[in-house]
Amino acid sequence: MDLSTVHQGIHKRKPKKRVGRGVGSGHGKTSSRGAKGQWASAGAKKPASLFEGGQMPLFRRIPKRGFSNATWAKTFHVVNVRDLNDAFADGATVDAESLKKAGLANGQYDGIRILGEGELTKRLVVRAHHFSKSAQEKITAKGGTVEVIPPAKKPVRNKMKPRAAKAK
Repeated sequence: MDLSTVHQGIHKRKPKKRVGRGVGSGHGKTSSRGAKGQWASAGAKKPASLFEGGQMPLFRRIPKRGFSNATWAKTFHVVNVRDLNDAFADGATVDAESLKKAGLANGQYDGIRILGEGELTKRLVVRAHHFSKSAQEKITAKGGTVEVIPPAKKPVRNKMKPRAAKAK
């Protein structure tokens, strides 16, 4: 190994390319951007990732059919009576917080729906947004109570202001 060539080709501090500093700099006039075209002017933007070079984009080529209610649909967390029987003691109050602590209602949801699958052997006070008929019967049969949480009231909007009476 020759120690005089160890650091050859390695530059610790590479100077910044100074474009637009005259013809003698080697990067004058067009500043290494070529003559004309999309990339020549300042502020030229690269096309988006879905850009297909002027061809009709795939999203516009495929047919659109149907309607999706996903924007307005409410998501309910489903809990069965069997799960309540396993997770809660006799006489306990079951609501959204207690279901979260028990690990039965994790994640985001708009409400809780209690379904009647399985058996119930304990007396529980259950507060939820919706109950199936069989779940309601099983809870009340064991001496428990069912409390339905009412949905939030819709805001009253005056879409049409009262019109002023016309003078005849």
